[in-house]
Amino acid sequence: MKKRSVDDLQQYNEKDFNQAFEEETAQVNAELDKEILFAMIGDVNTGKSSTINQLVGDEVAQVGARPGETTGIDRYVYREKIVFVDTPGLDDIQTKNSEETLKFFKQADVVLFFLNAAGTVLSEGELRSFESIRKTNKDIIFVLNKIDAAEDIPGLVSYIKEHTGSRFKVVPISSRTGENIDKLRNEILDILKKKHKEIQFARLIKEKSSTANKWIIGASGSAAAIGAVPIPGSDFVPLTGIQVGLMVRLAALYEKPLSKAKAKELILATITGNIGKTLFRQVVKFVPGAGSVAGGSIAGGMTLALGYAVKHAYENDIELDAKTLKSLYEYFKDKKQKKEVGQSSD
Repeated sequence: MKKRSVDDLQQYNEKDFNQAFEEETAQVNAELDKEILFAMIGDVNTGKSSTINQLVGDEVAQVGARPGETTGIDRYVYREKIVFVDTPGLDDIQTKNSEETLKFFKQADVVLFFLNAAGTVLSEGELRSFESIRKTNKDIIFVLNKIDAAEDIPGLVSYIKEHTGSRFKVVPISSRTGENIDKLRNEILDILKKKHKEIQFARLIKEKSSTANKWIIGASGSAAAIGAVPIPGSDFVPLTGIQVGLMVRLAALYEKPLSKAKAKELILATITGNIGKTLFRQVVKFVPGAGSVAGGSIAGGMTLALGYAVKHAYENDIELDAKTLKSLYEYFKDKKQKKEVGQSSD
């Protein structure tokens, strides 16, 4: 194989950058055009309104309400694209409103089935409602609320799973204290990711840090796997795609405009700015045994540092330019290396 020069590698990465940026931007824009519908069911004392306010980090149930559009159904519209539908009481499912109510469950991206941990969990009426709903929609999450006022939460979770076929997520939360709200968000995002609607919901949540961390760690893991492939030069195309894709998604998450020119400037300041390490990855791949480990570690570390640098700038309202990002990138790269040294000495 012909040895590539530094200039060849930079040109190679720039070509791949253009393709990666255009593809990722198109995918993100497509997601942001989609509406997300949440259907909620539960008794009046199960804390539906307080839970959605905690989920989003805003008074959705008050400022976005459009009550009475359908008999017994309230719609809470948040920033145009996120719709929470509060359905009638559980007993009304079997009444004249059942057909209209079940239509929302059929259309819903996520069904949030609220249960009161401090009351009777899974009454006969709740079980009847569950059986009706799961025939039309399998994307159900049981939200066991008010755990701050109940005992034996693991026992209640096991009871719910046992009586619902153990095929649905059960998330115990407290909408009063905020306990486990992050976990509920993650379960929702996992469902929306399969429907290519993850970014639409994630960007409207005020608490974005955990979602950003999840994306950064995931991208780092993918980069490490690619960097470990023992074929010289084979990781340039997919690695650039992962790193550019991560930048585009973080920009969308934090609602920070990112032009193609700006993204290229930032990538050149970090990824191609570390071309020496890129070349090192190609060299170590010829070393049996050690090559894949070293290549994967460097590729993953570079991506991790890039992600945390961009995230830090967005969360602290720091204007991102090449100089700033390079400085932050070096900081997080050194921080990771020090952590690894500390762990190895333990």
